[in-house]
Amino acid sequence: MAEVNRDHPETVKIVFRAGIHLGEVIVDEDDLYGDDVNIAVRLQGEAPPGGILVSRAVREAVSGRVKAQLYALGELSLKNIVRPIRAFRVEWQEEDWKTIAPSEAPPIAVPGRTAALADRPSLAVLAFRNLSGDPGREYFADGISDDIITTLSRIPNSVVIARNSSFSYKGRSVDVRQIGRELGVRYVVDGSVQQAAGKSLRISCVLIDADTGRHIWAERYYGSPDELFELQDRITSSIVATLLPKVLVTEIARAQAKPTSSLSARDLYLRAIAQVNEDTESSFDQALTLFHQAIAIDPHFSSAWGLVARVHWGRAHNGWAPFREAQALGQEAARRAIETGQNDPVALTLGGFAIAYLSAQPEAGVAHIERALVLNPNFVSAWRYAGFAYTMLGEHGKAIEYFERAMQLSPLADNGFESYYGISLACFFLGRYDQAVVWAERAKRELPRNPRPLIVKAAALAMFGGRADELPDLVRQVLSTLPGMTIKTVRRRMSEYQADDREHFARALRTAGIPE
Repeated sequence: MAEVNRDHPETVKIVFRAGIHLGEVIVDEDDLYGDDVNIAVRLQGEAPPGGILVSRAVREAVSGRVKAQLYALGELSLKNIVRPIRAFRVEWQEEDWKTIAPSEAPPIAVPGRTAALADRPSLAVLAFRNLSGDPGREYFADGISDDIITTLSRIPNSVVIARNSSFSYKGRSVDVRQIGRELGVRYVVDGSVQQAAGKSLRISCVLIDADTGRHIWAERYYGSPDELFELQDRITSSIVATLLPKVLVTEIARAQAKPTSSLSARDLYLRAIAQVNEDTESSFDQALTLFHQAIAIDPHFSSAWGLVARVHWGRAHNGWAPFREAQALGQEAARRAIETGQNDPVALTLGGFAIAYLSAQPEAGVAHIERALVLNPNFVSAWRYAGFAYTMLGEHGKAIEYFERAMQLSPLADNGFESYYGISLACFFLGRYDQAVVWAERAKRELPRNPRPLIVKAAALAMFGGRADELPDLVRQVLSTLPGMTIKTVRRRMSEYQADDREHFARALRTAGIPE
């Protein structure tokens, strides 16, 4: 309307108010109604002439995704709306929303691979097929697809094709590579719902590379049809939590296959993540170089700042850099991550944990991680890092709940080590020494070269009383892996933990035979 009114005098300009809310509506033939419709109507009435007001739900959905500023107006008491509604005023710069005259408009492109945003992973979720033989299960199959689309679309840094486009292939047999070309996506998610033996439902899901047709990942889930809605939520959460890491691994391989002379910020970022996963001193150094190259291209690359913080706390923890130096650099990276990534779960999680660990401020750090979980409740790493932050706070029961949630979301994850180790540590602080030993042994099997589970196991066995004959050999293993380890260094490295927990751990290691 600003464009339409541009050349008209004030007396004939047409000015609208707009109110936007995100919620559920009741559909009655051509009519829509319900509380959420009423909220939008009332927001419209509160908007200034030519202005737009949006609700908090809209703000959370679009913040950081549109060229506009959303200014908080506080909670408004709206007519016939029971609860106050938190509203935001939308403002934008005219130069960010220029329209193109018809004569200047480029020809419309034919849909294809170039339609996707090439710098970000793009996905299409097809309608899951109902193979149960029961037409009544159709809505359940559609519901799972819908939920996956909705959940993925809320996560930054990915492109998810809208339901209307991806569901257009429903009931048709089309090659997945053709779907990829027509929708302009790199990945296609397909699946089915089938009645298994007895009353059980079997839900199958597969992630496919749309360029090659290669299956990247596939999984089956089982559940009772008596709990359809609970089953739908559980399956959706598990699929989304697994899909994203699988896509990330494939994107890393794609970036590494590109010629080094034409790398974007995201390609550099993906290559750096591959180096972080190597988990060595030299790979961390290479990762830092790549992350800073990405940030030089895009200084507001919040996820990259978060990973820089993660590298510095890793260097500090492993003794690969002077602690004070790594602490200062990690704190600065964490600050940048959170400042630039208020709606980026990766930046908030890694920046938040850096604050918890490097600044010994677990309460402040966990607040940022909880914000990440609001934005993406299926972000497995956020559940794990929150678990460690709650352990630092001394809330060990809650920490175990968070680690268990991470395992529920991704039961077949390759990096389950962190959850196993986290539970073993929390069990130790709770005095559940036998359980601490079991989880420490499980963590050790997952990642044999990491010494941390051995340390927890030694502490737990010292307090447990049973299996004391294992302690001398266990302590020798710990000291051969970490020759400089003493009670003093343990206390220093656990400075972010509660004083009572720190002394509890030190006493146990002293009993086990670790030198002062």
